[in-house]
Amino acid sequence: MEDKWLDPACAATDAEVSDTCEDPSRRRTVKLFACAALAAAAGVRPAWGADEDPPRVGDRLVREGDESKTPLTSADIKFEKKQLIVWPQDAKSSKLRDGSRLNRIVVIKLDPKQMDADTAKAAADGVVAYSAVCVHQNCDVNGWLAKEKEFLCICHFSKYSPLRKGAVTGGPAPRALPIIPLKIEDGKLAIAGDFSAPPGGAPQA
Repeated sequence: MEDKWLDPACAATDAEVSDTCEDPSRRRTVKLFACAALAAAAGVRPAWGADEDPPRVGDRLVREGDESKTPLTSADIKFEKKQLIVWPQDAKSSKLRDGSRLNRIVVIKLDPKQMDADTAKAAADGVVAYSAVCVHQNCDVNGWLAKEKEFLCICHFSKYSPLRKGAVTGGPAPRALPIIPLKIEDGKLAIAGDFSAPPGGAPQA
């Protein structure tokens, strides 16, 4: 994930560029511009600008508002309780990647046996992670429907299934909530890959 643009539409471009750019920073910049062009052609808003710092593989997760910046473990996430909003944290410097709202993530612990195959693959000890930004109009996905086991955006009532890779189950959201895979590393929850799609949606009216 270190030098990879997050839009899956850029997979082919990513492969081509990585073979031609030896310098990591230059390679990343070329990918950003190439993918931004593809996104514009497809009518999709790019997720991050070239000067922003998206989540990266190996980042730990820190609960929003935690002044101690303590990385979360699986045990910190209570089973089937309301999702927590977290920030990615550089594992080496302990710096939070909190420069963009698009970096905000929600985590929840659910039964892996109830997850579809793709979701279970992205989970770590039953903990799954998604973008915290609604793909409709960028509100926070901070509601939890316990009975249905679904996320709720209370702005316009879009609903998403964290058991089915963020599938839309109601409301105006035009696509699934992007999932980001997790792993356990040194006993801590850590990011294991890219968002499945660019997070965020249209600006609020």
